[in-house]
Amino acid sequence: MSFDELGLCPELLRAIAEEGYTEPTPVQQQAIGPILHGQDVIAGAQTGTGKTAAFTLPMLERFKQHANTSVSPARHPVRGLIIAPTRELAAQVYDSVRTYGKYISLRAACVFGGVNIDPQIAELRAGVEILVATPGRLLDHVHQRTVKLGQVEILVLDEADRMLDMGFMPDIKRIIALLPAHRQNLMFSATFPDDIKRLADQILKTPVRIQVARKNQITDLVTHTAVKVDERRKREVLESIFRERDLQQVLVFTATKIAANRLARELLRDGFGCAALHSDKSQQERMQALADFKDGKVQILVATDIAARGLDVEQLPLVINYELPPNPEDYIHRIGRTGRAGVTGEAISLVSRSEEESLASIEKLLKAPITVTVAADRGRQTSRSNRAPKEVASARAAPSAQFTQDSDVPSAALVGKPSAAPAKPRENKRQIPALFLPPPVVEKQDN
Repeated sequence: MSFDELGLCPELLRAIAEEGYTEPTPVQQQAIGPILHGQDVIAGAQTGTGKTAAFTLPMLERFKQHANTSVSPARHPVRGLIIAPTRELAAQVYDSVRTYGKYISLRAACVFGGVNIDPQIAELRAGVEILVATPGRLLDHVHQRTVKLGQVEILVLDEADRMLDMGFMPDIKRIIALLPAHRQNLMFSATFPDDIKRLADQILKTPVRIQVARKNQITDLVTHTAVKVDERRKREVLESIFRERDLQQVLVFTATKIAANRLARELLRDGFGCAALHSDKSQQERMQALADFKDGKVQILVATDIAARGLDVEQLPLVINYELPPNPEDYIHRIGRTGRAGVTGEAISLVSRSEEESLASIEKLLKAPITVTVAADRGRQTSRSNRAPKEVASARAAPSAQFTQDSDVPSAALVGKPSAAPAKPRENKRQIPALFLPPPVVEKQDN
């Protein structure tokens, strides 16, 4: 099946073609038709299967009849409301609306917290047909009377299970109470816990139910491995993976914000281009970190589960779970950042002894085993030599380039192992590259 067969207008087909898409994904094939016919839809699919386009394309098609270039706000009422749980996901959905609708004269806006509300107020007062919003900031605008929802024709709840996890259900119910009773309701998510199903039963009317893969199934495009490793050696193994594979783009997940900050600082200290992403960062910092990662300006993005939804990076080759998530279902969303849009990916989890039960819970949820290996206890010798093999060879060939002229440091010390009779190091130890030594305990200074 091609997009031409789905009943989309030439303007949308042109935008789709320019993005390089030739045929719809299964969820798009099953959802676009019912949405165009005005039916309610509840759809579950693996992340990375094109859920966003499955509701943005038919929404744009439905509203095309209202397209106009009038400057009057009254000619641009909010007709489509898309609710997303996080700023990053809201921004991604908004980008999709803008991308697919660039040849249709419909206005779109995106509102979320953490940024100045004044530009959003000005944009909303000018009128928009499609509004993408996070729940809290949308209610802020409702209270300030900067947005009216009385003409909403289509409501989309994107990643509804995440909204439940984040405690947004009371806000969602307040927003729904402000909408017209007669409207089309669409609910899209990777998983549907029982609470979300109960909400769907309350707001959806005889919906078309779509499930393109069984619940909690992992995509076949991603290979999964778990590496059992001592907690103290996790960073050593992590850096070894980076250097051995010469990776240019890696997403690393931690369980907490503190762990994300700590790991990012240590990786920066060790020479990696790295940025941290979590909810304690300002919106500007979060947007900058994502932009730098997508543009290849930083090699590694260390993030909490805030990046497990809505982060869309083309051909991301690898996701690493530095720490397993507290909730096994979050594993599905984490690894869904790779293996997207038909491109293969890989997920590696570093599992300490205390996390073995979490790994078993993930396997139970997935109903599939994950290949487990054990990190070889090769000590610092292999780790350090793997850090920069070219530099090691260069140093051995031309010691004067990296050492003092007549360095008396024994070779055992260079690889981090004690020598039987260690020689006294020279006073000018700073000339010995840290590459060959165990990491020194140095008090860091805030710049």
